[in-house]
Amino acid sequence: QVQLEESGGRSVQAGGSLRLSCTASGGRVYSSSVMGWFRQAPGKEREFVALIRWSSSTTRYADSVAGRFTISKDKAENTVYLQMSALKTEDTAVYYCARGSQYSTDPTSYFTWGQGTQVTVAS
Repeated sequence: QVQLEESGGRSVQAGGSLRLSCTASGGRVYSSSVMGWFRQAPGKEREFVALIRWSSSTTRYADSVAGRFTISKDKAENTVYLQMSALKTEDTAVYYCARGSQYSTDPTSYFTWGQGTQVTVAS
């Protein structure tokens, strides 16, 4: 069974950059998979950030991060990345990686989740 593990979260100053990684282990990531990044701030619901099809370079972003964040993948390493730049205090959240089979921004469409990694953006 595929497991996901995020890494790279830390505290950073506003305007800074950070790259998160999500590595899949324990099984094969099928070509039909969609990998997504979501985030959850304290007291808020989990929200979509970005997604990428495992079989192609098709991506999609939340309006709040478009132009600042870039999702990418390394199939050989079974890893998905989220490059974040021009970070804002409102980007502070726990960031989760997830695997699903639908091209969807709805977190309920994803069936495998990592434990999350904390990103804190200080003003």
